[in-house]
Amino acid sequence: MQSNEEFVKFLGEGAYGYVNLVRYTNPDDGSSFLSAVKNSYDADYDTLQKELEILLKLRGCPRIVTCFGHSLRQGLSNYGNKVHKLQLEYASEGSLNAFMDHYADRKLPEPLVKDFTRMILEGLVSIHDHGYVHCDIKPDNLLVFPSRQDSFELKISDFGNTLEVGEVPKFWESEFPWVGTPIYMPPESVRDGFANKGIDLWSVGCLVLEMYTGVIPWEGVNINLLATRLRCGKAPEIPESLPSDAKAFIETCFSRNPEERGSARELLLHPFLPRPQVEEEAEDKKTSNSFLLKLFKLRIRRTSSNKKPTADVVAVSDKKPLKFRFFPTKTTQFKRTLNKVLRLKKSTDFNLVSVH
Repeated sequence: MQSNEEFVKFLGEGAYGYVNLVRYTNPDDGSSFLSAVKNSYDADYDTLQKELEILLKLRGCPRIVTCFGHSLRQGLSNYGNKVHKLQLEYASEGSLNAFMDHYADRKLPEPLVKDFTRMILEGLVSIHDHGYVHCDIKPDNLLVFPSRQDSFELKISDFGNTLEVGEVPKFWESEFPWVGTPIYMPPESVRDGFANKGIDLWSVGCLVLEMYTGVIPWEGVNINLLATRLRCGKAPEIPESLPSDAKAFIETCFSRNPEERGSARELLLHPFLPRPQVEEEAEDKKTSNSFLLKLFKLRIRRTSSNKKPTADVVAVSDKKPLKFRFFPTKTTQFKRTLNKVLRLKKSTDFNLVSVH
């Protein structure tokens, strides 16, 4: 049976439609859930259908917003016009853009900047591995979800501008040379007009800069001057006040040669980004096990080899042998103690000396 729909509130509007918060209730058991429903008119049906197909391919990938169902739903707008609906999971904290407004001067704490940057890159790894370029990474397209207490999760949304790697967008023109949102776009998007993975990485650099400073990239620069600066290979200015590791990370994202930016997976290994604790513990355990295995093999070689030792082996064997301590059970410990007493009794005459 089809769930009942209840309009809750208007969430926002984009280039290809508007988004409402809707509550769906199951009439059988009364259970309900909230969904952010993206509505598009017939003119934008193809774009919405393409977004659905991309989200279905990315379903289950980390840091990607989840879509419900396997097809678009049809309905009517408040004015009685036919609309096509894409059901998405609801982010109660809103977009990153709105989330930043809760902080003084829109500047996020550094630990949160690093966490969010790592999450964005994790999402881009999935997108790029599937052969896509998002082409519009910006605060409005990043959704914030509550996680644990005082913790948040970031997910990438809005795949309306997403292209396959190497694809030329239909809307690209020399008079308006933008693949995505101008202030987050790299020089090659203006010059070449086709999608490459480096576009998204440049956008990540812009985001890190904005999360630190609270200011959008290229603030105060009009769109015509911006196009000129990008054609000359210019990048947004990085304040000297930023931490050195953050500046190094942003500079990598702002490399003029897209190949020098590396990949999303490689940027996850940048010193700017601390690895998650679980990953560090797994790596430490792996290193520890590897070290013990080497010691074990070394011990076997030293005790079983009958060949004439080389200089290196002599150098090792001259050192005090490694000893592994084992803790015997109480029964074994008692037997060993008893044996020592018996050996002592057998080897001595027990001459007693009186002490006065």
